[in-house]
Amino acid sequence: MVEERAPAKVNLALRVTGRRADGYHLLDSIVVFADVGDVVRLERAGDFGLEITGRAARGLPADDTNLALRAARLMAEIRPETFGPVRILLEKNLPVASGIGGGSADAAAVMRAMIRLFGADIPAEELRGPALSLGADVPVCLDGRACRMRGIGEEVEPLEAFPGLHGVLVNPGVPVSTAAVFSALGLEAGTVREEGWSCGPVAAAARHGVAEEVLAALAGTDNDLQAPACGLHPEIADCLEVLAGLPGVRLARMSGSGGTCFALAGTAREAAEMARVLRSAHPGWWVETARFGHGDAFGG
Repeated sequence: MVEERAPAKVNLALRVTGRRADGYHLLDSIVVFADVGDVVRLERAGDFGLEITGRAARGLPADDTNLALRAARLMAEIRPETFGPVRILLEKNLPVASGIGGGSADAAAVMRAMIRLFGADIPAEELRGPALSLGADVPVCLDGRACRMRGIGEEVEPLEAFPGLHGVLVNPGVPVSTAAVFSALGLEAGTVREEGWSCGPVAAAARHGVAEEVLAALAGTDNDLQAPACGLHPEIADCLEVLAGLPGVRLARMSGSGGTCFALAGTAREAAEMARVLRSAHPGWWVETARFGHGDAFGG
């Protein structure tokens, strides 16, 4: 049996740059990974199977609609001579439909775990197309490193020197439909948004590896999906207001299409204090302290 972690994906900044004629939205986003997430364990089996445990397992389907199982089947389809059936044990810790790539991270972790389990030698480039077929966030989750992501998710520019940032992840318990949020954004097919901010300054600051420079650059960005998500779910706006009032907060923002939000702090101690305050005042919320950067891959 092999074990692979599926860290939470966090969009520190997200710009919707347009919408293709086929309806797919184009993005420019600074993506990082937290040192919290799900865990997948795989073992060879006579047939494909999925078992889900963990605090967020309730109501999650363990059938072929689950991205983790779809990812395993896909690997066997693209290389039947290499990969075979597996039994997947998914420990689900991240909230479902929450804008931090839980399903995508699980799928990517399964793909990495299958490579290890079957001792395969497969170039990363060979997996990017299949990963994208599972969802726009799967390729970036497959890499699991801080990056600038563009296009529909296929353009991934690693930010190797990205410094670890401290903060908290918070979900007020509101499942959010990504399709509904993009619909509320109201961007017509064939539209290109040339005006406005970009993630370029943040990517440039990240190459220096200095946290203060990254935090300063992030102040000039936004999440274009935050306003439509708050319009659909006022609880997200309420959560953001609470986060913005925390002691030591440097930035409070929603990740992805919501409803998970994050607050960045200057130090790990400040982040721990934020979590203490939030858990005391809002015991029904999902609250985790986190370090944001290269997920489980970074240290220090």
